[in-house]
Amino acid sequence: MAIIEIKVPSPGESITEVVIARWLKKEGDYVEKDEELAEIDSDKATLTINAVDSGAIKILVAEGDTVNVGQIICSIDTSVKEKIKKVSEPKSKNVETTEVKASLTPLIIGTENITPKPLINENKETSVKENSTPLAKKIMEENKISATNIIGTGRDGRIMKADVLNLLSAGFNSAASNNLAGTRDTERTKMSPLRKKLAQRLVAVKNETAMLTTFNEVDMSAIFAIRSKYKDKFKESHGASLGFMSFFTKAVTEAVVMFPAVNAMIEGDEIVYHKYADIGIAVSAPKGLLVPVIRNAEQLSFAQIEIAIKNLATKARDNKITLEEMTGGTFTITNGGVFGSMLSTPILNPPQSAILGMHNIIERPVAINGQVVIRPMMYLALSYDHRIIDGKESVGFLVKVKEMLENPVKMLFGGKDPDEIILGL
Repeated sequence: MAIIEIKVPSPGESITEVVIARWLKKEGDYVEKDEELAEIDSDKATLTINAVDSGAIKILVAEGDTVNVGQIICSIDTSVKEKIKKVSEPKSKNVETTEVKASLTPLIIGTENITPKPLINENKETSVKENSTPLAKKIMEENKISATNIIGTGRDGRIMKADVLNLLSAGFNSAASNNLAGTRDTERTKMSPLRKKLAQRLVAVKNETAMLTTFNEVDMSAIFAIRSKYKDKFKESHGASLGFMSFFTKAVTEAVVMFPAVNAMIEGDEIVYHKYADIGIAVSAPKGLLVPVIRNAEQLSFAQIEIAIKNLATKARDNKITLEEMTGGTFTITNGGVFGSMLSTPILNPPQSAILGMHNIIERPVAINGQVVIRPMMYLALSYDHRIIDGKESVGFLVKVKEMLENPVKMLFGGKDPDEIILGL
């Protein structure tokens, strides 16, 4: 009998233990090579453990247990695949189909039975749920949504992640199983390592920094005009949509050149000024808030930024993001506007010294040249560490970001108007 032991891999430096977040397979299940077995949570990310070979799985630790890096959490009996291969092969060419089917009886491996899964489960709910992608299952479980209420758009009616998200976005009536039942019941769930680490970091920010927030507003008319004019051609040429985040990222990379303290951080009794802009983009993932980083954003074009954001956001939401992709940022941008936030005070992402908060775009009456007009307006918020950034710098930085967003052409000429470049001003 060939037994392969599966150990917990190291998610990164300084991480010594993880939590078994969820088993994707059951005791005795037959697994294929490279198939996902379990999800593990560390204080920095969620990772998956894959099978190194085919065989029957034996689970050694329970879901929710805390285990050490390098600890054995399950084993795979690879001899099962040889037995299945033998019983699946007909003894002769004249063997009838009924004989082949009869050979697929449960295999006895120690005290466990390995039985081929039926195509249709007697329990409708379980059957429908099994015909779902792992990510779709997880979202359904977290939001207590019945799989029988969802029509799958995947192959053979498979429920996809988008199907579940569409149901949630449709409102409370569609996801009726998630409504409160009018009882006095409570439910307790253990905090994941990622959530606990996030809580510790946020409390530390409030206690260890002199955080302050300054506000401004930006007229998004110019950006709306550019996106309306070029969005189709942009997507056709680059394979990515022209969103708002690339404009804000480019504006920030130009503004930090004029106000370097905003892109700096404190280390001991020294201030470290960065000669580059690694911009973190806050993303809401199933396990919590993640901040993947776009390296050297100051050197990237609008298209390169949009492609990078799309790839990193997808990996973060699918729990495929790596630690290297979330470390080393010098400045962070967060967009609460996608959830409908009108105004907020974003909290610093240590050890960074500043974070820019975007918000919902609302058409409001504003005074332009003595006339009241309706414009798409967005409130901006810059939270900063007052120990390193003075009020003058913070306000100046936010004003510069506002100016470049309202006149996007400036972002192509180092924050200056083209006429100023021509005149050498």
